[in-house]
Amino acid sequence: MSTTDDDLKAFHWLMDMLQTVDVGLLVLDREYKVQLWNSFMENHSGIPAYKAKEQSLFDLFPEVQEDWFRHKTRSVFLLKNRTFTTWEQRPFLFRFRNYRPITGTEDFMYQNITISPLLSAAGDVDFICVLVYDVTDIASHRKQLMNANARLAQLSRTDRLTGLFNRGYWEEMLAREFLRFKRSQSPSTLVMFDIDHFKKVNDTYGHQAGDEVIRQVSAALTETTRATDICGRYGGEEFGVILPDTTGEKGLIFAERLRQRVEGLVVEHGGQTICFTISLGLAEASPDFPGHADWIEAADQALYHSKENGRNRSTLQRPPSPAG
Repeated sequence: MSTTDDDLKAFHWLMDMLQTVDVGLLVLDREYKVQLWNSFMENHSGIPAYKAKEQSLFDLFPEVQEDWFRHKTRSVFLLKNRTFTTWEQRPFLFRFRNYRPITGTEDFMYQNITISPLLSAAGDVDFICVLVYDVTDIASHRKQLMNANARLAQLSRTDRLTGLFNRGYWEEMLAREFLRFKRSQSPSTLVMFDIDHFKKVNDTYGHQAGDEVIRQVSAALTETTRATDICGRYGGEEFGVILPDTTGEKGLIFAERLRQRVEGLVVEHGGQTICFTISLGLAEASPDFPGHADWIEAADQALYHSKENGRNRSTLQRPPSPAG
């Protein structure tokens, strides 16, 4: 067999491989017109090679952002450098449907893209080769792992019964808010409250009824607060609310609105009607507090005052008057 026959045979093998490989392959000229279009591209786009040939990539796929793609390939043409795009940077170049059975929940194929220069014998780059890798399985599994980690992080800082922040995470947020207050001197108010005579509710109606009361109070709290307010279950039947950018007087308006809302709640359990109230204590952040624990202590003192004076009321801890 002659050298020419060997070369021709090797060329046919190469072309056969390019057609059957499970990677998208297309060659574009400087006008971004298709010169080569393998079977992967045919199968996933639904466009046969003879129809794609000499057509503009941007006419075939309007979803390809022309400005971005031209900028991405400029260095390939001019500097003869290879370039890459991963699915994390851009989920796909071509909006191909996903047909993989394992990741069938994904609507489209996630893709990694490699763009390489094709040098002529003179060393010029008149064509570029675009390789399209289907990485849907990898991307889907990575997304699932990220979602699972996010879910675990959420569970680690959330109280399961109420959906509010748990005590540990809520106190972290309180410490951050106190530091923000120390820097900005912007007002911030802390509200501590608990459910009046909650032990009696548990003893009389049972712990399931007590849990339902806690859930109802938590729901009322969530419905009363702003998106910027930070709510937590401090422990048992006690709750804490951080009201950023709020003076004590305005915090008292919030506390009374919450108190009245809870007073109007009714829990039906086991054929019995349960009514309940809350007592609240408030303290505005003060530069005199050495740390956030002193802020809690001030709000707790106000809460104690509410309970000692009949319950079902709100008390604002007034800062000490300046001497003189």
